[in-house]
Amino acid sequence: MASSYSFDIVSDFDHQELVNAIDQTRREIVSRYDLKNTKTEVELEKELITINTNSEMTLTAVVDVMQSKAIKRGLSLKIFDYGEIESASGNRVVQKINLKKGIEQEQAKKLSKLIRDSFPKCQASIQGDALRVTSKSKDELQEIIQLVKAEDFPLALQFTNYR
Repeated sequence: MASSYSFDIVSDFDHQELVNAIDQTRREIVSRYDLKNTKTEVELEKELITINTNSEMTLTAVVDVMQSKAIKRGLSLKIFDYGEIESASGNRVVQKINLKKGIEQEQAKKLSKLIRDSFPKCQASIQGDALRVTSKSKDELQEIIQLVKAEDFPLALQFTNYR
């Protein structure tokens, strides 16, 4: 039997599910009456989504459709970091949405401090853009997972490599 147990806290999303959600959004834009002739474009790059449409009202509708498709596919809305709405040529508007992946150093420190304050016998170590939590008790690790889930962090957190 192992002398200590651990798991990782990561912030990630399933890229294929996001591709599917964006594809469904594009199909709904083509078929929805209020968005049909707006010449709206939704482009997905590696870590960025760009929406180009004819007005802020249709932009809001497209973002709403995209969010609902993402939720149905099991994606957290916390992965979206909305940029400013910019004017483009031809009376159009563009919005860039960055995709958040990985835990930033500052957030990892807050998370580590929360775990250390609540469970002094546990170790939380920052490993790149993930956080490894180690303890001698599996029950403590389960309690830490519940504690982190109860807190409202601005990141979509997952718990992996539980052993």
